[in-house]
Amino acid sequence: MGERSDSFTTTGCTWLWPLSDLTGVPLDQVNFIICQAVGLAAAFWFRRSLSPQRVSPALRHAVATLLGVSFVIFCFGWYASHTFILTLSCYVILFKASIHNVHWYSMLVAVGYLTVCQISRVFIFSYGILSTDFSGPLMMITQKITTIAFQVHDGMCRKQEELTPEQRRLTVVTRPSLLQYLSYNLNFMSILVGPCSNYKDYIEFIEGRHVQSRLKRLRDGSPEQNGWDALSEPSPVQAVCRKLLVCVGCMFWFFAITKSFPITYTVDPEFLSQASFLRKLVYSLISLQAARPKFYFAWTLADAIHNAAGYGISGVDEKGQVSWDLISNIRIWEIEATTSYKAFIDNWNIQTGVWLKNVCYDRVPYYRTPLTFVLSALWHGVYPGYYFTFLTGIPVTLAARAMRRNFRQYFLGSPTVKFAYDMVTWLATHLAICYTVAPFTLLAMEPTLEYYRSMYFYVHIISILAIIVLPSRPRSTKPEKHAQHSNNNVKGD
Repeated sequence: MGERSDSFTTTGCTWLWPLSDLTGVPLDQVNFIICQAVGLAAAFWFRRSLSPQRVSPALRHAVATLLGVSFVIFCFGWYASHTFILTLSCYVILFKASIHNVHWYSMLVAVGYLTVCQISRVFIFSYGILSTDFSGPLMMITQKITTIAFQVHDGMCRKQEELTPEQRRLTVVTRPSLLQYLSYNLNFMSILVGPCSNYKDYIEFIEGRHVQSRLKRLRDGSPEQNGWDALSEPSPVQAVCRKLLVCVGCMFWFFAITKSFPITYTVDPEFLSQASFLRKLVYSLISLQAARPKFYFAWTLADAIHNAAGYGISGVDEKGQVSWDLISNIRIWEIEATTSYKAFIDNWNIQTGVWLKNVCYDRVPYYRTPLTFVLSALWHGVYPGYYFTFLTGIPVTLAARAMRRNFRQYFLGSPTVKFAYDMVTWLATHLAICYTVAPFTLLAMEPTLEYYRSMYFYVHIISILAIIVLPSRPRSTKPEKHAQHSNNNVKGD
C-alpha cells in the first residue's frame, strides 16, 4: 500500500517520503522544494567558486547542465527523458535545417511534442492529481528552444534593417555548440520552473560579461562611461534575501490560509445547494486569492536562485541601485493592488508574455492576437478548464476596456472620488479575475460548468452586455505597449 501511495504522489525519487508524511505536503512538491533549496545553495557556490575569473565557460556550462539534469531526474524519474529527447531533437533541427525555416521547424516540433505530452498527461495523471509533473520542464524548454531558434534565424538570415532594436540586440550570429545549447536549456537555475531568458543574456552570464553589459552605459550620449566597469561585481545577497522573505511569507500563507479554503469546495454539492449567491461569491474570491501565493513562491524562489548565481541584473534604478529583476516573472504588489484586468495580466507570468511577443505576436503579419492566443493555449495544455479561462478572458478584457474608456474620466476630478472609484474597480477586477481563472484550477469540463452555473454566468452576461451597450471610442493616439499580452498570461502555472 505504501509503494502504491509513493508512486501515486510522484514519478520521481521517493527518498523524501517520510518528510512528506511528516509535513503533509505531497511528495512531488517536497521533491521540488528540496531541489530548489539545493539549487539556491548551489547558485551561491556557482557564483563564488566557479566564477568566470576562476574557471572556463565550458566548465560553468558543464556544471550548470549536470546539476539541472540531476534535478529533473530526481523530481520526475524516467519521465525526465522527455526533456532530453526534445532538447536533443531540436538541436539536430537547429544544425541541419535550413536557416530560412529553422525557427518554424523548431516551433512545430517543440510545441507538437509538448502537446502530445500534455494530452498523455491528462490520461496518465487523471486531471492534475500531481501539481508538479514532467510537463513543467517541457514547457520551459519549449520556450527556450523556440527563443534561440528565432534569434539564430534573425542573426544568420535576416537583414539588420528588418529587425526591431530589441531583435537586433538579441541576434545570435553563430549556431551554439552542443554544450552551450544543453546548458541554456537544462541549467539547474531554470530547469524546474523557469523562467525563460534570452540566449545572449545567458551566454554573457556564463562568460562573465553579464554585469558589464547591463551596468556599463554611456552618459548623456558621450563616450564617457558611468564607472560601473571599474567596480567589483555587485553582490546579490540583499536581493536574494528580500525574495526569500517573500517566499517565507508565501509558505506561511499557504499553510495558514490556502489549505483552509480549497478551491474544489466551490463545486461541492452540499455547498452549492445550501450557500447563497453572496456566500458563493465571497468564498470564490477568498479561495482563488489564497491560491496565488504558491505561484508567487515558486516564481520568486526561481528568481532568487538566478540572482544568487549572479544572473538577473537589468540595470540601475532611479536611485542608482542595481536592479535584479531582468528575469522576474511576477510583480506581486502590482497584481494584488491592480484596478485593471489588463494590468493583472501584464504582471503575471511576465516572461511567458515576453516569449509570446517575441516568437509570435511580433512575427506574424496577420491575426496577431488570435494566433498568439492559439499558441498560448497550446503551450499551457489541453485541459478543458484552460480553454474556458482563455475564452472567458476575451469578453472580460473587451468589457473592462470599454468600461474604463467610457467611465474613468468622470472620477478623476477629486482625490476622494478617485479613491472610491479605485476601490470599486479593485473589487470588480478581482471578482472578474477569480471568475475567469476558476476553470484553470478545476481543470475538467463538468466542475467548470457546475461552477459557472452556480455563479449564474454573471461575468459572462455583464461582459457581453457592456460590449454591446457601451459605445466604442477611438483608441488613444498613444500606442498600447502591452496589447500583445492580452491573452497570454491568464494561467496560474
